[in-house]
Amino acid sequence: MPNANRGAVGFQSTEFEQEYERPSKSQLKREMTARQKLGAILVGEARDRVKRIQMPEDVRDAILECQQITDHEGRRRQLQYVGKKMRTLDEDEIAIIQTTIDSWNGASKAETAALHALERQRDKLLADDGALTALLARYPQIDVQQLRTMIRNARKEQAENKPPKAYREIYQLLKTLQAQSRANAPAEPEEDEEE
Repeated sequence: MPNANRGAVGFQSTEFEQEYERPSKSQLKREMTARQKLGAILVGEARDRVKRIQMPEDVRDAILECQQITDHEGRRRQLQYVGKKMRTLDEDEIAIIQTTIDSWNGASKAETAALHALERQRDKLLADDGALTALLARYPQIDVQQLRTMIRNARKEQAENKPPKAYREIYQLLKTLQAQSRANAPAEPEEDEEE
């Protein structure tokens, strides 16, 4: 026969359960580590980028000072201090900083993709004369004679293993053309709401 005092008969008691209103110690540790990593990311960014982020001056100063330290141990201690300062920020400030960093990463990926596209276009120009015709159809303002001379010189440089001066000039020309087309592109018209 089971003993009723031992709870074996399905007796439920909430007498000994404790209610915690604050986060667990592990959760606090995870949050501190995440803020420390965010501070380390900021230390790795360029100074002018860090200066543009909206944050308290003491946090910004700690980050900028850490960027100047070259001694390994001194930098490690300063990173710990940056992490301590990052823990003083509230959730809204952390969200602003994280959003800014995410926008930098997205912008740099898009910029890299655009640069790679220009490099592929330059390589097509050197490999195929049909690419020149397509480029002229897209950008009629190009000085055709100058571009053909640059292509011919770039091919000659590659054949003779010379420094790629014309090769780089073609890239710069394509980059300029792309920038001009973006600047001259009309803004997308806003859709009128029908009533």
